[in-house]
Amino acid sequence: MNEVKVIEVFLNTVKVGRIALTSDALCAFEYDSSYLDTGKSISPLILPLRKEVFIAKRNPFNGGFGVFDDSLPDGWGNLILDRYLKSKNINPDKLTLLQRLALVGSCGRGALEYRPDYSKSTPGDVLSLEFLAAETEKILKTKYTGTSLETLYNYGGSPGGARPKVFVNMDDKEWLVKFKAVGDPPDIGIIEYQHSLLAKKCGIKMPETRLFEGRYFGVERYDRTPQGKIHTISAAGLLNANYREPSLDYESLLKLCLLLTKNMEEVYALFRLMVFNVAIKNRDDHAKNFSFQLINNEWKLSPAYDLLPSSGFNGFHTTTINNNGEPTENDMIIVAEKVGLSKSKAIQIIQEVNEIIKSG
Repeated sequence: MNEVKVIEVFLNTVKVGRIALTSDALCAFEYDSSYLDTGKSISPLILPLRKEVFIAKRNPFNGGFGVFDDSLPDGWGNLILDRYLKSKNINPDKLTLLQRLALVGSCGRGALEYRPDYSKSTPGDVLSLEFLAAETEKILKTKYTGTSLETLYNYGGSPGGARPKVFVNMDDKEWLVKFKAVGDPPDIGIIEYQHSLLAKKCGIKMPETRLFEGRYFGVERYDRTPQGKIHTISAAGLLNANYREPSLDYESLLKLCLLLTKNMEEVYALFRLMVFNVAIKNRDDHAKNFSFQLINNEWKLSPAYDLLPSSGFNGFHTTTINNNGEPTENDMIIVAEKVGLSKSKAIQIIQEVNEIIKSG
C-alpha cells in the first residue's frame, strides 16, 4: 500500500485541516487557515478552533484523536478490513494511522472525509440479505477469504460495533443492516427492532428502523441527508475516553451534553435515554454508544442507537450512574439533581418510561 505522509481532512467538501504523524507515531493536527475564519471546531474539548498544532496522546486511541478514531472501523469492521487486506497480500499490522484513514476516505461515519481517498466501500442496492448474512457467519466462524470477502468489504468497510453489518440502499434511503454475531440468539434482529419501537414509545429520538425479510434489523443512517452529511462525534471521541472499558458516569455524560448543546431539553432527552437503558437492562452503554451532531452550526444529541438488553461490562452498566454499576431509581434522581434537572420532572420521566415498558 502507498505510503501516506499527510492526510487532508474535509467536512462536506470544505477543507478542515491536515494530519501528519510525529517521529513517535503520534497524530499531529492543525486547522486550515481558511477554516479558522469560517468553520466550527470538529471536537470542541480536544481540538478547539485556534491556530495551533495539536499533538495526540498515546492512549486511548493508539496515538490518534478521538474524533478521527470515530471514523475508523472497530469490531466487525476491523475483522473484515484485516481479512480483506491479507487477501491482497497487505499486512494490516504494518499500516499507519494515516493509511487507515485513507482507507476510510469518503465512506466513514459522520461527515469527515480523508484524502488521499483509498476507500472502496459504497452502499449499493442490496443483493440478498440472506446471502450476506450467511457469508458474514462464514467469516466469523472460519478463516474464509473467498470471493464474497470483497463484496462484504465494499458493502461495509468501516462501520463500528461488534456485530456484522452492511450499508445498503433501499427505497431511496441508506440503511445500516445488522446480522447475527457468534453467541447472539437467532432472533437478535427482531429483539433490537422491538426495542427500537419501544424506545420511540418512550419518547426517545430514534432514526427510522425496519425489520428486513422478517429478521434483519435495519436503521436508516442519521448522518446522511439529501442536503449532505452530518458531522457526528461520539462521547468517546469528544472526551478521548476509552469505550472498551468503564470510563464514564452518566453525570459526566449529562454535563457534557449541557456544555456542548447549551440546551436543557437535550439534557432531559439524554436523561430519558439513561432511564430507558436501565429499564431494559441495556448495560452495554459505553462511551461510543452516545453521540452528538453538528447541525446548522449547533450541537445536538444524536438519535439513539444500539438499544437492546445486553450484559455490559462484567454484568454491570458500562457507564455508571452515581458511580453505581447496578443503579437504583434513587441513583438516577441524585444524578439528575447534580446536573441541574428538576427532581419532579426526573421522577416523572422515570415513571413514564417504566410504565410504557411494563405495558409493552
